[in-house]
Amino acid sequence: MKVILKSDILNVGKQGDIKNLSSGYVRNYLVPKNLALEATPQNLKIWEKEKVKLEKQKEEVLKKARELAERIEKTSITISVKVGETGKLFGSVTSADIVKVLNDNGFSIDKQNVLIEEPFKEIGVYAVDVKVHPEVIARPKVWIVEEKEATKEEKS
Repeated sequence: MKVILKSDILNVGKQGDIKNLSSGYVRNYLVPKNLALEATPQNLKIWEKEKVKLEKQKEEVLKKARELAERIEKTSITISVKVGETGKLFGSVTSADIVKVLNDNGFSIDKQNVLIEEPFKEIGVYAVDVKVHPEVIARPKVWIVEEKEATKEEKS
């Protein structure tokens, strides 16, 4: 059965693709979930009109994602940690720590979207990839600095 995909479907196709799929899959899954339309001449005309609106929406979402990426890259991400005598951290700085700082600065970022290969175990400046959209990645710098202990006067 020929259908027009109304949204991206993993291992099937992207939005707007015309696919020939089994009728059972179309009737029992795609159509009830409003993921596809049967590829009739009338539906093709309707889809062409809808496609223009969806393209505008995608462009707007992409524009907002780029603006968010710029704001993230301008944000100073400083994480204070306890450090041993040799300059090694007690523990490590993970994506969860970076997400906490970003969220404290008003960004809503998920932990899975902070892409680091390994947790950071030394003081320094690191470039981190933050996925804000499938097509947009922000690369802010993360400063990992030694936590200064408060002196007796500051504690009083």
